[in-house]
Order: sequence, then structure tokens, then C-alpha cells
Amino acid sequence: MALRGPAGLGPGSRRPLDEAVAGAVGREAPALLAAGGAPEDDEEDDGRGRGLLRWDGFSAWLHCVCVVGFDLELGQAVEVIYPQHSKLTDKEKTNICYLSFPDSNSGCLGDTQFCFRFRQSSGRRVSLHCLLDQFDKDLPVYLKKDPAYFYGYVYFRQVRDKTLKRGYFQKSLVLISKLPYIHFFHTVLKQIAPEYFEKSEPYLEAACNDVDRWPAPVPGKTLHLPIMGVVMKVRIPTCHDKPGTTQIVQLTQQADTNISVILPTVHEVDIFRCFCPVFLHSQMLWELVLLGEPLVVMAPSPSESSETVLALVNCISPLKYFSDFRPYFTIHDSEFKEYTTRTQAPPSVILGVTNPFFAKTLQHWPHIIRIGDLKPTGEIPKQAKVKKLKNLKTLDSKPGVYTSYKPYLNRDEEIIKQLQKGVQQKRPSEAQSVILRRYFLELTQSFIIPLERYVASLMPLQKSISPWKSPPQLRQFLPEEFMKTLEKTGPQLTSRIKGDWIGLYRHFLKSPNFDGWFKTRRKEMIQKLEALHLEALCEEDLLLWIQKHTEVETVDLVLKLKNKLLQADREHLPVKPDTMEKLRTHIDAIILALPEDLQGILLKTGMT
Repeated sequence: MALRGPAGLGPGSRRPLDEAVAGAVGREAPALLAAGGAPEDDEEDDGRGRGLLRWDGFSAWLHCVCVVGFDLELGQAVEVIYPQHSKLTDKEKTNICYLSFPDSNSGCLGDTQFCFRFRQSSGRRVSLHCLLDQFDKDLPVYLKKDPAYFYGYVYFRQVRDKTLKRGYFQKSLVLISKLPYIHFFHTVLKQIAPEYFEKSEPYLEAACNDVDRWPAPVPGKTLHLPIMGVVMKVRIPTCHDKPGTTQIVQLTQQADTNISVILPTVHEVDIFRCFCPVFLHSQMLWELVLLGEPLVVMAPSPSESSETVLALVNCISPLKYFSDFRPYFTIHDSEFKEYTTRTQAPPSVILGVTNPFFAKTLQHWPHIIRIGDLKPTGEIPKQAKVKKLKNLKTLDSKPGVYTSYKPYLNRDEEIIKQLQKGVQQKRPSEAQSVILRRYFLELTQSFIIPLERYVASLMPLQKSISPWKSPPQLRQFLPEEFMKTLEKTGPQLTSRIKGDWIGLYRHFLKSPNFDGWFKTRRKEMIQKLEALHLEALCEEDLLLWIQKHTEVETVDLVLKLKNKLLQADREHLPVKPDTMEKLRTHIDAIILALPEDLQGILLKTGMT
């Protein structure tokens, strides 16, 4: 089975990304013109002359689309990769094959949707659409792409078919992407997968052409995304949004007859449905995720395991979970040996599993959540208990949280009463999720605000920034100094929850989540210092300075200023646009004050 490649597609499918992306690739345009045609061909070539190639629109959203089928001799096999030029290593294909089908014991008849995440093979070349990563800087930290991982979004169909030897039709349509937009891609699959199974390749080709016409995934913009006759309205959050708010709701007050689907979120799962079997212990699970503890979710199917793992990762938002997590993990995964070895302590990772074999293989892990079938909205399962690990023998063990972990914080009875009341009053699951999400958000913010306040105090005073010296260094993070600040400005100012907050902070400071969070904040603060240093330079009278210095020193200054401009551009420093313009004007003025022979050399080096 094969699809026609790009050559077989009509010119009507060619469309560049929107203007924002055209600007993003600006300087790469000359190199791409050679590949895409001369500028005068712009009308016919529909955008290539501006530095944009066929499939750039598609690549901004997806790496590729795969169809995985079952072969009686080979087992699971990738039947189609589209577009055909998409690159996947053999290892990546093997991972996709095994992760795209539920384990045989899951018994998933009919249609099933789930998600997986796998490690990208090392040595992969950076592709052109990485230029679009300038949009990454405007995303909340927990939605930024992880260059080392792909997501797989699966629509699996298994139905009886007597015409086939095996007696069943089994196939998965899989979207491979770097973007962690779980809800969005599951919605896309709901629109296209059922018809694909009926109409096959030409339908998939048409759907991919639609994706290639989409505007770029720009954070903060309301996007209209047509696919196979349906128009989806979405908005990707930005790092400037107030946490816990959904902007799209305000944007959709007016009826729009062209819109078929409005998505209030691109990435969130139904958090209450996932936590429902264990919501009495939701605060303890929040602690385990916050501290990056090794955690296994044992579930009856991939959809339940993947949703629960994603809900756990999401519960510490707006903090990013910096360790690895696998919404659906199988014994065939390339990291199986690495994650199940007993020769060392279990790694900081959250695994979602369905195979009974894992009950034995992972019984040495310190924290295991065993869940039964997730109930439909409105129903509440019997609450799972916290049990000792030695009681977990098989996957058939009763649902529960198997751990010997003692939470640092006292359980908040208020949220439990509120959710229980909601169940009794048959409050919709969406409303329950809003309540639970807000609770987790307030808990995380109460925890992180003292850290943010202390880290902000490590920043040097602005008056210590001199244009003629390197930017000053940040002060060192001293755990004991931070602990002393908690007495007056700790979480007790914003949270009613009592307990051993100090112990929780001490544990957190040794975790991968603190390490990732602090590195991110440190990088942001260093960039801020660089930006302030640049602004200080712009306020100086540089022409007066060169009158008092030699030509050699003046040339050295020009080269340093040019490097500053390049750095500001490359690292997206938080510099005001007029500062950059001022600096360019300064550079030009200094060059014109130099002898003509030096002017020629300096105008040729770098950008001005």
C-alpha cells in the first residue's frame, strides 16, 4: 500500500504559511530560493519565492501520518507514511508499530483513541520547520516542544470481519507530532479517522493537503483550521495568559456559521474523570508528581493509561514536569530494559501500562496506581485505598494506590467535600474538572510563589549594570537562605493547607522538576541582564566615546556591538524593538566616522 508522493499532487495544494512565518524565515530566503524557484515565479509557485517550500505548512503541525496494520506473518507493520519524504528511523518505526496497538489483553473492540510518547533517535538532522520554533518562546513552559521526543496520537479500530483470516479488521491511524496538543489532535482524528477507514488513501491524501494549508500554530491567535469540510476554531495559549483561564470562550460569543468545532483547550484532558477513582488521594499524587517520584499507572486499556498519565503530568501546571513520562508503555518499547532494570533505583518517570506482565516486572517500583475502567461522566467508582506494595501481586489486584509514601501536607477536606457534593448533584464532569484544576493550580502557585520571590532577589540591581563592563552575575541559590524566607513569606500566606511545607521544599530542591525549573528561570534572568546591558549601551554617547579611543578600540567596539545584535536576535532577548534600531543607528554612525578603507571592511562583516 502506498500513497502518491508530492509530485502527484496538484498545484492547488501549494500554500505558504501565513505572513508571521514568512517573517520568521526571513534570512533563510536566499538559500531556499535556489530550491524553490526564482522570485518572479512567485504567483505560480504560490509562496516558494518567499522562502517557503511545499509541506512547510504541514510540518509546522505534524511530522508525519502513519497507518499501522496487522500482518499475519509480520505482526504490526507500518503500511503508510505520509508525506512519503517524511523521515523515520527503523527504531522509530518499530516503536510506532508496537505503541499504535493496544495489548491483546485490553480487548478493545470498536474504536479506541489514545496517545503515546517516544524518544527521537539520536543524530536526526534538524529540519527546516525548526525555524518556526520562534513561536515556542511565546508558549507556556509546559507546552514547549521537547526536541528529544515525539507524540503519537492514535485512532485504533478493531471490528469483526469474517473475510479476513484472523477474523478481525485491525488498523490504526497515527498522527506523529512534536506538539503536546492532546485534545486538539484527538479531535482532528475523530474528524478524519472513521472516514479514512472507509475511503482509504485518497481521503488521507486530501486531509494532509488540508493540514498543509493551515496557518502556523502561533500562540495567542484565534486560528480557523479547515479539515475535510469541518472548520475547527482553536487558540493556542501564550505564556502571558492568566493561568487557569480559557481565552477562546470570550472569543466565541458571536455565532459563526462557518465554524463546526470550537475547542476550549488544545492540550487539557478531562482531569476529574481521570482522578475520579483516586480523588481522595489527589493531593498525595500531586506531591509525587511535583517531586518527580517514579510512578506507574496500571490500567485496563491504553486510553485509560494515557489519559491518567497526562492528567498527572498536567496537575502541577503551570509548572512543567521535567522528567520523562510515557502515557502508554509496552514491553517492546526501546527503553523497556532501561526502565525496568533492578540493578539501580527506578528512574524519575511516569509510565502508563496495560500488560499484566508489568505487575511483576515493576513490583519493585515505589508508587503504583492501579485503576479499573474509568466510569462514564456522572458516575463515581468506589474510592481506591492506599495499600502497601507487597499486596500488589498481579494486574488483577484491586484498584488502589500502592505506596508507602507519607504525604508532607495534610489532606484538604474542603476540596473532597466540594467534589463529592458535585457527584451527588450530578454536576457535569467538565465543571468538576474546572474545580479540580483550579484547586491544583492554587496549590502549585502557593508552592512556587515563595521560590519565585527568592529567585527574583538573586537578580543584581539595575544600577550595577555598566555599559562598559560585562553584565553582572546572578547571586547563587542558597537552599538554607531560601528556607529562612519561608517563615515570613511562605505558602501559608496563600494556602489554607497545613503540614510540613519545609520538608516538601527540601525534597523538591533535590528533584528533576526543581532542576529544570531553576535552569529555565536562570536562563530567563541572564537574558534579561543581557537585554538591560544592551539598553544601557544604547543610552551612551558612543560618538563621544570613539573620539577618546584609538581606531583599533573603535573597530573592536563595532564588532562587539554587532555580536550583541546577533545574540539578541538568536536568543530572542527581551529587548524593546526601538533599542535594536537605536543600536543599529549607533553602529552605522560609528562606522561612518572611521576612514573609508575601514568602513568598507566593517560594512561587509555581519549585519548592520
